[in-house]
Amino acid sequence: MTLPELHLAGWRPTKDTLHLYCQIVGKVRLATTPHRNHWWNVPLYIDVRGLTTRRLHHEDATFELALDFVDEQLVVETADGRTCRFALGSSVAEFDASLHATLRELGIDVPIYEHPFGVPMTTPFPLDVDHAAWDGAAVRRFHRALDWTDSVFEEFSGRFNGKTSPVHLFWHSLDLAVTRFSGRPAPPLPDADAVTQEAYSHELISFGFWAGDDNVPDASYYSYTAPEPPGLRDEPLAVGDWIASGDGSLALLSYETVRASTDPKATLLAFLQSAYEAGARLADWDVDAFAVP
Repeated sequence: MTLPELHLAGWRPTKDTLHLYCQIVGKVRLATTPHRNHWWNVPLYIDVRGLTTRRLHHEDATFELALDFVDEQLVVETADGRTCRFALGSSVAEFDASLHATLRELGIDVPIYEHPFGVPMTTPFPLDVDHAAWDGAAVRRFHRALDWTDSVFEEFSGRFNGKTSPVHLFWHSLDLAVTRFSGRPAPPLPDADAVTQEAYSHELISFGFWAGDDNVPDASYYSYTAPEPPGLRDEPLAVGDWIASGDGSLALLSYETVRASTDPKATLLAFLQSAYEAGARLADWDVDAFAVP
Protein backbone atom coordinates (compact mmCIF):
# COMPACT_ATOMS: atom_id res chain seq x y z
CA MET A 1 0.00 0.00 0.00
CA THR A 2 1.33 3.43 -0.95
CA LEU A 3 0.73 5.84 1.89
CA PRO A 4 -1.01 9.10 0.94
CA GLU A 5 0.35 12.58 1.52
CA LEU A 6 -1.17 14.12 4.63
CA HIS A 7 0.28 17.57 5.21
CA LEU A 8 -1.90 19.34 7.76
CA ALA A 9 -1.77 22.69 5.96
CA GLY A 10 -3.59 21.18 3.00
CA TRP A 11 -6.69 20.16 4.97
CA ARG A 12 -6.61 21.96 8.34
CA PRO A 13 -10.13 23.48 8.10
CA THR A 14 -11.59 20.06 7.22
CA LYS A 15 -9.55 18.38 9.93
CA ASP A 16 -10.97 20.77 12.53
CA THR A 17 -14.53 20.11 11.34
CA LEU A 18 -13.96 16.35 11.44
CA HIS A 19 -12.40 16.63 14.89
CA LEU A 20 -15.54 18.29 16.24
CA TYR A 21 -17.77 15.72 14.52
CA CYS A 22 -15.76 13.02 16.29
CA GLN A 23 -16.17 14.76 19.63
CA ILE A 24 -19.94 14.77 19.25
CA VAL A 25 -20.07 11.11 18.24
CA GLY A 26 -17.59 10.24 20.99
CA LYS A 27 -19.70 11.96 23.62
CA VAL A 28 -22.65 9.79 22.60
CA ARG A 29 -20.41 6.78 23.17
CA LEU A 30 -19.33 8.20 26.54
CA ALA A 31 -22.99 8.61 27.55
CA THR A 32 -23.94 5.03 26.61
CA THR A 33 -21.04 2.90 27.91
CA PRO A 34 -19.99 1.87 31.42
CA HIS A 35 -16.71 3.28 32.67
CA ARG A 36 -13.48 1.37 32.01
CA ASN A 37 -10.01 1.99 33.37
CA HIS A 38 -8.04 4.78 31.67
CA TRP A 39 -11.24 5.90 29.87
CA TRP A 40 -11.07 2.98 27.47
CA ASN A 41 -14.85 3.19 27.11
CA VAL A 42 -14.75 6.53 25.25
CA PRO A 43 -12.57 6.16 22.11
CA LEU A 44 -13.62 5.46 18.55
CA TYR A 45 -12.28 2.68 16.33
CA ILE A 46 -11.09 2.36 12.75
CA ASP A 47 -13.30 0.33 10.43
CA VAL A 48 -13.24 -0.41 6.71
CA ARG A 49 -15.13 2.77 5.75
CA GLY A 50 -14.15 5.26 8.42
CA LEU A 51 -14.69 5.40 12.18
CA THR A 52 -17.13 3.58 14.43
CA THR A 53 -18.35 3.64 18.01
CA ARG A 54 -18.84 -0.13 17.90
CA ARG A 55 -21.87 -1.46 19.77
CA LEU A 56 -23.67 0.91 22.17
CA HIS A 57 -26.66 0.43 24.50
CA HIS A 58 -29.40 2.83 25.54
CA GLU A 59 -32.14 1.39 27.72
CA ASP A 60 -33.27 -1.73 25.79
CA ALA A 61 -31.81 -0.65 22.44
CA THR A 62 -28.51 -1.70 20.86
CA PHE A 63 -27.05 0.56 18.19
CA GLU A 64 -23.90 1.78 16.49
CA LEU A 65 -22.73 5.09 15.01
CA ALA A 66 -20.34 5.19 12.08
CA LEU A 67 -18.63 8.01 10.24
CA ASP A 68 -18.60 6.59 6.71
CA PHE A 69 -15.89 8.40 4.73
CA VAL A 70 -16.56 6.44 1.52
CA ASP A 71 -20.14 7.66 1.04
CA GLU A 72 -19.54 10.70 3.29
CA GLN A 73 -22.38 9.93 5.68
CA LEU A 74 -23.09 9.51 9.36
CA VAL A 75 -24.82 6.14 9.71
CA VAL A 76 -26.86 4.92 12.67
CA GLU A 77 -27.77 1.22 12.75
CA THR A 78 -29.85 -0.56 15.36
CA ALA A 79 -29.96 -4.21 16.33
CA ASP A 80 -33.58 -4.47 15.18
CA GLY A 81 -32.59 -3.67 11.60
CA ARG A 82 -33.30 0.06 11.31
CA THR A 83 -30.77 2.32 9.57
CA CYS A 84 -30.73 6.11 9.32
CA ARG A 85 -28.09 8.31 7.69
CA PHE A 86 -27.33 11.88 6.78
CA ALA A 87 -24.60 13.58 4.77
CA LEU A 88 -21.32 14.78 6.22
CA GLY A 89 -19.99 18.19 5.26
CA SER A 90 -22.38 20.53 7.07
CA SER A 91 -21.47 22.91 9.89
CA VAL A 92 -20.83 21.45 13.32
CA ALA A 93 -24.13 22.94 14.50
CA GLU A 94 -26.05 21.21 11.70
CA PHE A 95 -24.22 17.94 12.29
CA ASP A 96 -25.07 18.05 15.99
CA ALA A 97 -28.73 18.83 15.28
CA SER A 98 -28.99 16.13 12.61
CA LEU A 99 -27.44 13.49 14.84
CA HIS A 100 -29.74 14.20 17.77
CA ALA A 101 -32.77 14.33 15.46
CA THR A 102 -31.80 10.97 13.99
CA LEU A 103 -31.30 9.42 17.40
CA ARG A 104 -34.66 10.80 18.56
CA GLU A 105 -36.35 9.32 15.51
CA LEU A 106 -34.94 5.94 16.51
CA GLY A 107 -35.84 6.42 20.18
CA ILE A 108 -32.22 6.33 21.35
CA ASP A 109 -31.19 9.97 21.83
CA VAL A 110 -29.04 10.74 24.87
CA PRO A 111 -28.02 14.12 26.33
CA ILE A 112 -24.33 15.04 25.98
CA TYR A 113 -22.23 17.93 27.25
CA GLU A 114 -22.45 20.14 24.18
CA HIS A 115 -19.01 21.73 24.45
CA PRO A 116 -15.66 20.76 22.87
CA PHE A 117 -13.11 19.16 25.17
CA GLY A 118 -9.34 19.62 25.14
CA VAL A 119 -9.17 21.66 21.91
CA PRO A 120 -8.71 25.36 21.07
CA MET A 121 -12.28 25.54 19.72
CA THR A 122 -14.68 26.61 22.45
CA THR A 123 -18.02 27.36 20.73
CA PRO A 124 -20.80 25.00 21.93
CA PHE A 125 -21.69 22.46 19.25
CA PRO A 126 -25.26 23.74 18.66
CA LEU A 127 -23.91 27.25 17.96
CA ASP A 128 -20.85 26.39 15.86
CA VAL A 129 -21.59 27.47 12.31
CA ASP A 130 -17.98 28.47 11.58
CA HIS A 131 -16.51 24.98 11.33
CA ALA A 132 -18.10 23.71 8.12
CA ALA A 133 -15.19 22.98 5.78
CA TRP A 134 -15.26 19.56 4.13
CA ASP A 135 -12.81 17.97 1.69
CA GLY A 136 -13.92 14.36 1.27
CA ALA A 137 -10.74 13.34 -0.58
CA ALA A 138 -8.56 14.63 2.26
CA VAL A 139 -10.66 12.78 4.84
CA ARG A 140 -10.28 9.56 2.86
CA ARG A 141 -6.50 10.07 2.75
CA PHE A 142 -6.56 10.47 6.52
CA HIS A 143 -8.56 7.27 6.83
CA ARG A 144 -6.06 5.37 4.66
CA ALA A 145 -3.25 6.56 6.94
CA LEU A 146 -5.26 5.59 10.03
CA ASP A 147 -6.10 2.16 8.61
CA TRP A 148 -2.45 1.39 7.80
CA THR A 149 -1.22 2.73 11.14
CA ASP A 150 -3.85 0.72 13.01
CA SER A 151 -2.53 -2.48 11.42
CA VAL A 152 1.09 -1.67 12.36
CA PHE A 153 0.09 -0.76 15.92
CA GLU A 154 -1.77 -4.07 16.18
CA GLU A 155 1.37 -5.94 15.12
CA PHE A 156 3.45 -3.96 17.61
CA SER A 157 0.92 -4.75 20.36
CA GLY A 158 1.42 -8.45 19.78
CA ARG A 159 5.07 -8.13 20.72
CA PHE A 160 4.32 -7.23 24.36
CA ASN A 161 3.27 -9.77 26.98
CA GLY A 162 1.64 -7.40 29.43
CA LYS A 163 -1.34 -5.13 29.93
CA THR A 164 -1.95 -3.27 26.68
CA SER A 165 -4.76 -0.98 25.63
CA PRO A 166 -6.77 -1.58 22.49
CA VAL A 167 -5.67 0.39 19.45
CA HIS A 168 -8.21 3.19 19.55
CA LEU A 169 -8.80 6.80 18.51
CA PHE A 170 -9.20 9.30 21.32
CA TRP A 171 -11.56 11.98 20.06
CA HIS A 172 -10.45 14.72 22.44
CA SER A 173 -7.07 14.95 20.66
CA LEU A 174 -7.92 12.99 17.49
CA ASP A 175 -4.97 10.64 17.91
CA LEU A 176 -4.80 6.92 17.28
CA ALA A 177 -3.07 5.40 20.28
CA VAL A 178 -1.94 2.19 21.92
CA THR A 179 -0.47 2.04 25.44
CA ARG A 180 1.64 -0.46 27.36
CA PHE A 181 1.65 -0.71 31.16
CA SER A 182 4.24 -1.91 33.65
CA GLY A 183 1.58 -3.19 36.05
CA ARG A 184 2.67 -0.82 38.82
CA PRO A 185 0.62 2.12 40.13
CA ALA A 186 1.98 5.55 39.27
CA PRO A 187 2.48 8.31 41.85
CA PRO A 188 -0.73 10.32 42.32
CA LEU A 189 -1.20 13.58 40.42
CA PRO A 190 -2.87 15.77 43.04
CA ASP A 191 -2.99 18.87 40.82
CA ALA A 192 -4.44 17.04 37.80
CA ASP A 193 -8.12 16.91 36.86
CA ALA A 194 -10.10 13.69 37.28
CA VAL A 195 -9.71 12.75 33.61
CA THR A 196 -5.92 12.99 33.74
CA GLN A 197 -5.68 11.23 37.10
CA GLU A 198 -7.58 8.24 35.74
CA ALA A 199 -5.62 8.17 32.48
CA TYR A 200 -2.26 8.13 34.27
CA SER A 201 -3.07 6.08 37.36
CA HIS A 202 -0.47 3.45 36.37
CA GLU A 203 2.99 3.53 34.82
CA LEU A 204 2.75 3.51 31.05
CA ILE A 205 4.45 4.02 27.73
CA SER A 206 2.12 5.32 25.06
CA PHE A 207 2.44 5.41 21.28
CA GLY A 208 0.30 7.28 18.83
CA PHE A 209 -0.39 8.97 15.53
CA TRP A 210 -2.04 12.31 14.94
CA ALA A 211 -2.70 14.53 11.94
CA GLY A 212 -1.00 17.51 13.57
CA ASP A 213 -2.07 20.48 15.67
CA ASP A 214 -0.88 23.89 16.81
CA ASN A 215 2.05 22.35 18.69
CA VAL A 216 3.13 19.70 16.16
CA PRO A 217 2.25 21.25 12.80
CA ASP A 218 2.19 18.11 10.64
CA ALA A 219 1.18 14.46 10.78
CA SER A 220 3.47 12.57 13.17
CA TYR A 221 4.02 9.48 15.27
CA TYR A 222 4.87 9.90 18.93
CA SER A 223 5.75 8.11 22.14
CA TYR A 224 6.08 9.19 25.76
CA THR A 225 6.73 7.51 29.09
CA ALA A 226 4.75 8.45 32.20
CA PRO A 227 5.99 9.05 34.78
CA GLU A 228 9.03 10.11 32.78
CA PRO A 229 12.31 8.71 34.09
CA PRO A 230 15.36 11.00 34.27
CA GLY A 231 17.56 10.98 31.19
CA LEU A 232 14.89 9.81 28.74
CA ARG A 233 15.65 12.52 26.19
CA ASP A 234 19.29 11.39 26.05
CA GLU A 235 18.36 7.86 24.94
CA PRO A 236 18.94 6.92 21.27
CA LEU A 237 16.05 6.33 18.91
CA ALA A 238 16.24 4.16 15.81
CA VAL A 239 14.66 7.00 13.85
CA GLY A 240 13.04 10.28 14.86
CA ASP A 241 13.95 12.75 17.60
CA TRP A 242 13.12 13.71 21.15
CA ILE A 243 11.42 17.07 21.65
CA ALA A 244 10.35 18.96 24.75
CA SER A 245 6.63 18.70 25.39
CA GLY A 246 5.23 20.58 28.35
CA ASP A 247 7.27 19.46 31.34
CA GLY A 248 8.33 16.24 29.65
CA SER A 249 9.75 14.64 26.53
CA LEU A 250 8.13 13.31 23.39
CA ALA A 251 9.68 10.96 20.87
CA LEU A 252 8.54 12.23 17.49
CA LEU A 253 8.73 10.78 13.98
CA SER A 254 7.15 12.60 11.06
CA TYR A 255 4.59 10.72 9.02
CA GLU A 256 6.31 12.02 5.89
CA THR A 257 9.56 10.30 6.93
CA VAL A 258 7.68 7.02 7.28
CA ARG A 259 5.78 7.52 4.03
CA ALA A 260 8.93 8.30 2.05
CA SER A 261 11.01 5.43 3.45
CA THR A 262 11.71 2.31 1.40
CA ASP A 263 9.99 0.16 4.05
CA PRO A 264 7.41 2.24 5.96
CA LYS A 265 6.31 -0.57 8.28
CA ALA A 266 9.86 -1.45 9.29
CA THR A 267 10.64 2.23 9.86
CA LEU A 268 7.61 2.76 12.09
CA LEU A 269 8.15 -0.47 14.04
CA ALA A 270 11.80 0.46 14.65
CA PHE A 271 10.73 3.84 16.03
CA LEU A 272 8.09 2.30 18.30
CA GLN A 273 10.43 -0.39 19.61
CA SER A 274 13.30 1.98 20.32
CA ALA A 275 11.01 4.44 22.13
CA TYR A 276 9.63 1.57 24.21
CA GLU A 277 13.06 0.23 25.08
CA ALA A 278 14.30 3.67 26.10
CA GLY A 279 11.39 4.30 28.44
CA ALA A 280 11.10 0.78 29.83
CA ARG A 281 14.81 0.46 30.57
CA LEU A 282 15.10 3.77 32.40
CA ALA A 283 11.81 3.22 34.28
CA ASP A 284 13.02 -0.21 35.43
CA TRP A 285 10.32 -2.27 33.78
CA ASP A 286 10.78 -6.05 33.68
CA VAL A 287 11.55 -6.01 29.96
CA ASP A 288 12.44 -9.70 29.78
CA ALA A 289 9.15 -10.75 31.38
CA PHE A 290 7.20 -8.63 28.91
CA ALA A 291 8.97 -10.05 25.85
CA VAL A 292 6.97 -12.38 23.61
CA PRO A 293 8.86 -15.64 22.88
